[in-house]
Amino acid sequence: EARDETPEDREIRRELEKKREIDVLWTWKSAESSADEQLVCSKLIVAIGHNAAAFLSSFILDSVCWEVVGVVKLWNEWCRTTSTTNILLTDSFCLFYRLISDPTCSCYVAEDQQFQWLEKVFGCMRREGLQVTILSTCPVADYKTQESTLTLPSPFLKALKTKEFKEQICCPLLEQPNIVRDLPAAVLSYCQVWHIPAVLYQCYTDVIKLDTVTVEAFKPLLSSKTLKSLVKDASESTKILKKLLTTNEIHNNIYI
Repeated sequence: EARDETPEDREIRRELEKKREIDVLWTWKSAESSADEQLVCSKLIVAIGHNAAAFLSSFILDSVCWEVVGVVKLWNEWCRTTSTTNILLTDSFCLFYRLISDPTCSCYVAEDQQFQWLEKVFGCMRREGLQVTILSTCPVADYKTQESTLTLPSPFLKALKTKEFKEQICCPLLEQPNIVRDLPAAVLSYCQVWHIPAVLYQCYTDVIKLDTVTVEAFKPLLSSKTLKSLVKDASESTKILKKLLTTNEIHNNIYI
């Protein structure tokens, strides 16, 4: 309890809280910029998890057309930001890329840092005219159905959307009593509260690591209004995806 804390305990707690603070840095903000200055953004695409991030990296991002405009630096037990400038899927960074006015992002955020992440990231963006697309993955074992999950054609997509999202979705809606958790749920809830049009596409998969089949399960989204104008050359996408998978095998990363 707090009343039993010693001065040393309080100092350790303060240091830990300070260490877990999230910093959002933008290239367009200078020392002379107003603290209230906001980024005008028409579409925000949030990739959560390595397969979702690999999908965007392979089929959307192109170094010729996109530029890094921001970075989220954070520290927790699972994610330690480094100072390297060579950004791969294995790095503990949350990067924002911009194509004209469309930023994109990917990273791991601990549960106790989610609210802070939302406040600092969305606090830098003007909500008017903003639309959010969230991509995430989840173990197929978490999917609740009367059928056996062993008979499901994994991987498969399900969607959840806010009341304000009016566009056609690219897959069936997630049925009750299924729920979403962690950062995907936090982002969608934030958008619902602030009346921001948003849709979450969750891929249920039985593979716990970076996987070609899981990444390609997101491909129906390439025909969506948000992504179809951003799609890269298919042959180039295949090369990039193969490179990402090779890099992942070299690092031998296992993650959920």
